[in-house]
Amino acid sequence: MLAIKLVKMNSLIWRDGWLLSICVGRVFAYANFMVYAACLPILRGQWALSATQAGTVASGFMLGYTVSLVASSLLAERFGSRRIFVLSTVASASTAMAFGFLARDYTSGLVLYTLAALTQGGNYTPAIMLMAERYRPEHRGSAVGWLIASTSIGYAFSLAVSGLLLAWGGYSLAFIGTGLLPVLGAAILWVPLRRAPNTVHDREGTVRPVAVLRKDPNAWRLVAGYTWHCWELLGMWVWAPAFLAASLALSGVASVQAAEVASYLTAAMHLVGAVASSTMGHLSDIVGRRRVLLALAAAGGMLSLTLGWLVHLPLPFLMGLILIYGFVAIGDSPVLSTALTETVGPGSLGSALAIRSLMGFGAGAISPTVFGLALDLAVRSENAAAAVWGPAFMVLAIGGLGATWYAWRFRPHAHRHPTLP
Repeated sequence: MLAIKLVKMNSLIWRDGWLLSICVGRVFAYANFMVYAACLPILRGQWALSATQAGTVASGFMLGYTVSLVASSLLAERFGSRRIFVLSTVASASTAMAFGFLARDYTSGLVLYTLAALTQGGNYTPAIMLMAERYRPEHRGSAVGWLIASTSIGYAFSLAVSGLLLAWGGYSLAFIGTGLLPVLGAAILWVPLRRAPNTVHDREGTVRPVAVLRKDPNAWRLVAGYTWHCWELLGMWVWAPAFLAASLALSGVASVQAAEVASYLTAAMHLVGAVASSTMGHLSDIVGRRRVLLALAAAGGMLSLTLGWLVHLPLPFLMGLILIYGFVAIGDSPVLSTALTETVGPGSLGSALAIRSLMGFGAGAISPTVFGLALDLAVRSENAAAAVWGPAFMVLAIGGLGATWYAWRFRPHAHRHPTLP
């Protein structure tokens, strides 16, 4: 019976052409998001990067993305989510091209990748606000699930295209190719967005978001849980291709080929993540937000504790674990987002999302660098691959276990602040 309900609710995207168009456009809009991670095994050699330096480029991107999320959330609350969404798609297409054509060393890569991130946040939080405005609470988990699934598909698409272009013409061709695709994404998104209303909610009498988090324990638990969720997820996304490339290298695969194959395998992980987002959001509509959050966060934490120690496993077994890891690490994202729209009123939702983005992506910006630092320290003390990667992944387990704690403490209300009657 549960499976039948899940399949029926999963049909939402096929019945709603507007949602489908938004999701397709976002796939192309995020096409450059993972190109650095895909090219990282090659860039470490050609740009002469230490693991810590490699982590700083990823952290710079995440810090820029954090600023973008905060700014776009606040601007969407003030000027309307649709308007900020449109402006962001145009700006992010421009900066993606700049990174693709001009980033050719550590300094230019750090600056331009951070600049690209500064324009991309409007593709995410304003889109969540649009979903909250358009869909009733009983279908909102499904809609937000598909929205976040399109992001994961975009990541997989980015990795797959990056791996293909990396094999054809090196990292520069991968940068250029993935830098052009967001232009197509902006064109596709314009079709549904030009028909969407630009709603500015009345903020008179609205409680300040900091006060909401202070007075409502559930709102704070959701924000804290999201923060730890991002620490684990974003650190894993940056380093998973390098981890797979290291595993392939241990079996004798050449470095460029290992990087290419690792990008394809990591793309498969993101496709599984898309399945997780599209199904776990629906599942939480059926069985409740807390149950889904708790199960996924606990599973992610356990995999973070163990995965790095298994780098010597045969690739089919290791890839199976990574696919499960990719599923559980992203699966709670739409549930956390949907629950927040039901806990915080629409007049304060943009501000609450801004605080959540600042904390969550701020943590996610730090974790790749801490992961890289753990790798550097382990390499200096021990050459065994498991002893290098094991402690680094345990850094990510802090996030999984923290998310589990706040999911356990979460006590949801029944659609406390529905946007629609």
